[in-house]
Amino acid sequence: MAASILSGRVLFSHIALTGCFWLATACGPPAAPMRPPDPEPGISLALATERARRIRDLRYELSFDIPPSASDPIAGRAAIRFSLADASQPLVLDFAPGADAIHSLTVDGAKVPYTTAANHIVIDVTHLKAQDTVVDITFRAGEEALNRNPEFLYTLFVPARAHLTFPCFDQPDLKARYTLRLALPPDWTAVANGAESTRTEAHGRVLVSYSETAPISTYLFGFAAGQFQTETAVRRGRTLRMLHRETDAGKVARNRDAIFDLHDRALAWLEGYTAIPYAFGKFDFVMIPSFQFSGMEHPGAVLYDASSMLLDPSATENQMLNRASTISHETAHMWFGDLVTMRWFDDVWIKEVFANFMAAKIVNPSFPHIDHDLRFLVAHYPAAYGVDRTAGTHPIRQSLDNLSHAGSQYGAIIYQKAPIVMRQLERLLGEATMRDGLRDYLSRFRFGNATWLDLVRILDDRSDRDLAAWSQVWVEDAGRPTIATVLERDAGGSVTDLALVQTDGQPGRHLQWIEALEVLVGARKTVRLFPVELNAARVSVPDARGMRDVQFVLPTGGGLAYGNIVLDDDSRRYLLHGVHEIREPLTRGAVWITLWEELLERRVTPDAFIDAVLGMLPREDVQQNTQLMVGYLRDAYWRFLEPGARQTRAPAIERAMRDGLARSTTASAKSTYFGGFRSMVQTTAGVQYLERVWSRTERIPGLPLAEPDEVTMALDLAVRGVPNAAAILDEQLNRIANPDRKARFAFVMPALSASPETRQQFFASLSDVANRRREPWVIEALTYLHHPLRASESAAYVQPSLELLQDIQRTGDIFFPRNWIDATLSGHQSRQVGHLVRQFLDSRPDYPVRLRRIILQSADDLFRAIAMTSPN
Repeated sequence: MAASILSGRVLFSHIALTGCFWLATACGPPAAPMRPPDPEPGISLALATERARRIRDLRYELSFDIPPSASDPIAGRAAIRFSLADASQPLVLDFAPGADAIHSLTVDGAKVPYTTAANHIVIDVTHLKAQDTVVDITFRAGEEALNRNPEFLYTLFVPARAHLTFPCFDQPDLKARYTLRLALPPDWTAVANGAESTRTEAHGRVLVSYSETAPISTYLFGFAAGQFQTETAVRRGRTLRMLHRETDAGKVARNRDAIFDLHDRALAWLEGYTAIPYAFGKFDFVMIPSFQFSGMEHPGAVLYDASSMLLDPSATENQMLNRASTISHETAHMWFGDLVTMRWFDDVWIKEVFANFMAAKIVNPSFPHIDHDLRFLVAHYPAAYGVDRTAGTHPIRQSLDNLSHAGSQYGAIIYQKAPIVMRQLERLLGEATMRDGLRDYLSRFRFGNATWLDLVRILDDRSDRDLAAWSQVWVEDAGRPTIATVLERDAGGSVTDLALVQTDGQPGRHLQWIEALEVLVGARKTVRLFPVELNAARVSVPDARGMRDVQFVLPTGGGLAYGNIVLDDDSRRYLLHGVHEIREPLTRGAVWITLWEELLERRVTPDAFIDAVLGMLPREDVQQNTQLMVGYLRDAYWRFLEPGARQTRAPAIERAMRDGLARSTTASAKSTYFGGFRSMVQTTAGVQYLERVWSRTERIPGLPLAEPDEVTMALDLAVRGVPNAAAILDEQLNRIANPDRKARFAFVMPALSASPETRQQFFASLSDVANRRREPWVIEALTYLHHPLRASESAAYVQPSLELLQDIQRTGDIFFPRNWIDATLSGHQSRQVGHLVRQFLDSRPDYPVRLRRIILQSADDLFRAIAMTSPN
């Protein structure tokens, strides 16, 4: 470390560690600060553009002193080195904790005056020169992005939250090299982006230094520290390390090799596809209890949600596939997002789309028995439609004027719709052309930043297609086409014309989409699949002419078509009763997704859909389709049946789930049916059976249940108001051995209380941001609080939940604001709640557009349920 950081007497948690870390002198802001114009709150595009023009060769030398107690402050030091090209304007750094958290600040070794305003530090031009510059700041680290727990912490700085903890230039296009030093309690271990370079012990502290990183953005810098256990493996000469807090040694032993193998295969596949070696040195990953996301792609220090990685014996096939996809997704980010990063967060979707798109390819060899086209279909289309069909839909690429709103960019449109769009693009270009273009893109912008238009230009040079026009429709505009079939026959029943007609569902707009389709036409004696390019308002399928006795036409037959698919009446009737006659699992999955969309558009009734699912489940032998069908059955049951109709339907549905449980031959398949039973059970006999399973007085042959399974059963029993609910919750709390799962369960318990007063107190506590810091805990509790069985009582919480949404976006404690509203509205179907939501939005014409969209997305099923159950 440079002399300017090591000079002087170092105070480190009141322990003299001369020469080890930093000078922590007590020096507040000067009495007469300069007064440059205040920057606006957040990181504006204008500020970021100006800084990117002026700053080059950026490096951070960071140090943090982490005390044993999570309630004690963390001292920090940042030496920020850069070349300043233009000193004619004040220098603005980002630091949310403010003036009180700054102990000292120097520029090139000299103390200078500074001001703080709107989460920024401003240094006047009189103290700046156009030269290599060092800004050295000692500070108290901000807490909001540190995720501190009694025995561990981890940083999470995405999308622009690094400045909540330390002073920095918090924007993606000012990439920097980072050097990190940590002082830790003696029983803690830590992992960071760089490799550990030195480790010493002094005065009861462990002092760890990490080597300098490759250039990365602030949101990708990170570390985790705490009481973790470490697993190590070597694959193809590369050492992989996994840190975790799991207390069940058997669970770790069952999962460790699969986790290491999946990482190894993903790395090898990506190196081959991109022709670029992994660029960030070592590869560690940490299993975080109740992590906010599935994963976070810090290079060299990936974070995962522990429960989605360390699976129980009862894990379903989809859970195993999801684990592989998450690992492949985060590993793909090492190239798409980390090596080449978007210039601004309006293009955040680029890194997410290619991470998901590549993950779908990477997973294939690890699961040779899986229909991966079906996997792509069920993993992407339902979620994408879940936003794109709503009044709150938005383009894939959204404008963004300030990073304080960047969190609202995330959602199903970039995670699920965008990969569908990329698959369409790959079909237009060809796989080899797409791959070569991406190799050029990664090589050209290596360790730098790029925009979507940069990639479009590279691909456009390799194609005779008008990719700019294609991108305008698919990427820059919102929504999906409505695609209807027109079938004309002669007097003898032979097809004279089969056409697809596309229209734009948004009033006043006349977009035309270009997409590859595979149209399945079923007749009495044959089933034929016709490749079609939909590239005009009406496109005929000439090869279908002459077919006789056509029973159905399915535009989604090959699992490709994206849109609001309108079946003709004959096809709809046939498919509701004849799905089992379709041999291809992919096509059956496409049928169920299409029929679900037909239900939502009120072209199929909930009763007809439920009858179809119950009739076909015994004949479905592909687990991905079974899970899709059971999930749709659950949603139709709770969202679109009135309470009386549910009671009537419950015995048959529970019997179907129990029959499937008995019929299934694998633990994974049994878990699908048991999960369906547990989530929908309402009859007295059914609830009693569930309680016997939870109490371990009755076993399910072939289905081993673990601690998380029993936790979920206890919560489901409590929300159903069983007489001994309180005792069940207390006993379950005592059963839980893992301290992290125990803490989560204790947090959620009040939301399940039989006492309305206790539930009210719990909900009121969420207005305090400190009680919202663990997003998965909060969302789980809210979901139970608003369970359909308690909808009439929880309706009172809807208005205050909506009113909290702006504060939630501002504080960032719930990273995905839609999760908050989804949990709030998911259990409701009443006209009263629907009116409340409408009134909330109508009375606020200036409400932030991104949050308005989120509410409209989450409320879409509520509005549709009202239309179905109360048509007048």
